[in-house]
Amino acid sequence: MSDEPVVILEIVTPEKMVFSGKVEQVTIQGSEGQFGVLKGHAPLLSAVEIGELNFTRDGKKNYYAVSTGYAEVASDKVTVLAEAAERSDMIDRERARRAKEAAETKLPKMSREDADYERVRAALMRAITRLGVSEKP
Repeated sequence: MSDEPVVILEIVTPEKMVFSGKVEQVTIQGSEGQFGVLKGHAPLLSAVEIGELNFTRDGKKNYYAVSTGYAEVASDKVTVLAEAAERSDMIDRERARRAKEAAETKLPKMSREDADYERVRAALMRAITRLGVSEKP
């Protein structure tokens, strides 16, 4: 990786350490929108929303579908604590497609006041994200 400025990235779920390594940059879907991190970034704590997380390592982009959680950014380290995180090539596209179809069937029949509305909406967002990320290298 020569003299590229690097930051340590850790992606952690309740089950395991999903990724730990040196990266050139990372982009995260935060609660206020996407944000990028390079070495020397100002300290930051952000909620992480359902979406794509990507990073560049050795000049190559890597993609993950992540669920809600938190990101802690220091000048030389980013720690992402997420409910779930899946690398693009590990996503079960058929399972994601079925989850998307199930949520799309249920959601229109529900009112926003329904106790399960947010759960079903989040399931739809996760499925859409997983399908989109699974198409990336």
